[in-house]
Amino acid sequence: MNFWKEHESLRVVVIAAFFVVGLALVFGGWKMTGELTGLVIMLIGLVLLLTALMVYNKPFGDGKK
Repeated sequence: MNFWKEHESLRVVVIAAFFVVGLALVFGGWKMTGELTGLVIMLIGLVLLLTALMVYNKPFGDGKK
């Protein structure tokens, strides 16, 4: 996808935002030991971290699937 190659500054901001919020949610959920809500918060944080990784790798894909 050419969008992420053309808008590099937007890509960096999106990656940084997902990374910081995801890490904060993982650590915040980790502090809630023994609660199911903490696990859910950690899983949401994990999804955000994986999304940041996906956005980072998107411009390097060859487009063949």
